[in-house]
Amino acid sequence: MMDKGEEFMENQTPAPRYAADKYVLATGFAQLPKGTPLTDTQKMFACSLVIDSTTDGVVDASFSFIMGLNEEFLRGLVIGTTLPRDFDLLQKRVKERALVPTQGTILQALRSTLDRYLERTTKQ
Repeated sequence: MMDKGEEFMENQTPAPRYAADKYVLATGFAQLPKGTPLTDTQKMFACSLVIDSTTDGVVDASFSFIMGLNEEFLRGLVIGTTLPRDFDLLQKRVKERALVPTQGTILQALRSTLDRYLERTTKQ
């Protein structure tokens, strides 16, 4: 038989990892170029960033790719950057290291996401 503490622990649902008020989810979109595998299933490319609003640091990222490796690679470029301070560096990294047909779309979606985040901070 469990004591009340164990029973509470077993039935308690953990809070989502980004439940704290300091985290902001910003998403941006860009139109995909014609002739890529992604355009067979979708017309827009999405970029979502979880940003710690106390530091402006990107703590997580997600991109609408068919191939998981592409998303994993881009996440490695984006997570850990501080926006908007590091945006020029991030653009440079993507241009030099993400040699994919959707490179311009990725950059546009990142810019759109950053703009949405900055809109939020100017409204406060």
